Amino acid sequence: MADTRTVLSIRGAERRYRADHAALAGADLNLHAGRITALLGPSGSGKSTLLRAIAGLERLEAGSICLGATVWNDHTTHVAPETRRVGMVFQDYALFPHMTALANVAFGLTGPDKTARAMTQLEVAELGHKAKAYPHELSGGEQQRVALARALAPQPAVVLLDEPFSGLDRRLRGELRERTVDTLRAAGTTALIVTHDAEEAMAVADELALMDGGRIIQTGPPDDVWMTPVSATAAKLLGDVEIIEAQVTNGQAETPFGPVDANGFEDGQPVSVLVRPRAFTLSLDPDGPCTITRRRSAGPHLTHRFAGAGGEWSAQTPAPSPIREGDRVSVELDPVYVRVVAA
Repeated sequence: MADTRTVLSIRGAERRYRADHAALAGADLNLHAGRITALLGPSGSGKSTLLRAIAGLERLEAGSICLGATVWNDHTTHVAPETRRVGMVFQDYALFPHMTALANVAFGLTGPDKTARAMTQLEVAELGHKAKAYPHELSGGEQQRVALARALAPQPAVVLLDEPFSGLDRRLRGELRERTVDTLRAAGTTALIVTHDAEEAMAVADELALMDGGRIIQTGPPDDVWMTPVSATAAKLLGDVEIIEAQVTNGQAETPFGPVDANGFEDGQPVSVLVRPRAFTLSLDPDGPCTITRRRSAGPHLTHRFAGAGGEWSAQTPAPSPIREGDRVSVELDPVYVRVVAA
């Protein structure tokens, strides 16, 4: 059974850089023992500010951050960054260029065994053979692994990673992502990874937190958050979605593609019907109401753009498909990929 103990608790976190804009506007978040949480949001949503506040690099103006029963930040307390049990991996890795990989990992450690402990972490990162190499002699992926080894060496309570894979090419990014997740899980580390890449967030997270406008708007297991977004904003953070505005009648919301269940909503209530591209089932039909305007390959699936039913829409269908540009089609919705939320 997963450990659900809360290691780090953030409540009502507020931080303003100017009077008319709150970088953090009452953010709440729990980090659980040994779990990797991905914090996903667009640029300017407050992700990096929240990360820096946890590290102690930003002081909250309201709210609190607690490690267990220990207050790191509230209206009377601000624990200095160097005394918090936090490991940090920055976007640019922040390695000391004049130090070897081993010296970088050992930096900040104390005790007669610090070199041995640093070497152990380098070996866990499969970089023991690069111990004497300087940062400029390492690849981008190797530098990232050294930075992670340095963050883990002091056995922190929490490791924070700020867009750690953004500077790498796609192939290396996926490979390094798996290595990083494996390393964090093997160490039993509680970690928070900040990203603006939905695919990356889904791939690394045990728990997913969506952030917008300085607040956490939804948390949960990645599959649950993707399947049951709480709002149109949450849905858009995790990928393409068509939004159909409707009203509830007799427990259903009417769409151009037929009614969908709207259980839990009152008759007459305005709702937003969130339709993922894979919800559209297209069938060749010479008398169909819609026309394919664009067809693009995306490896194992195809993206079809089609016009009709009062608009223009995007569908994701399995490849191969006989449907081509100019074909007329009929369209149905798979309810598995449809979600009704309050407008």
